[in-house]
Amino acid sequence: MPKLKTHRGAAKRFSLTKSGKIKRSKAYKRHILTKKSTKRLRGLRKTAYISDVEEKKIRKLLPYA
Repeated sequence: MPKLKTHRGAAKRFSLTKSGKIKRSKAYKRHILTKKSTKRLRGLRKTAYISDVEEKKIRKLLPYA
């Protein structure tokens, strides 16, 4: 079997935790921030985790992570 290539776009967006969960950052924090409330922006700062449904797809993109 040849070596698998890591999907570079996915590698930049996701990272693994020690427990094996996949971490991701939240969307909607790039621009047009003036109309978004402070409470909302504070919530967007926190990291999120990939849902169980999506996890299988992401693991395929990151074979050696």
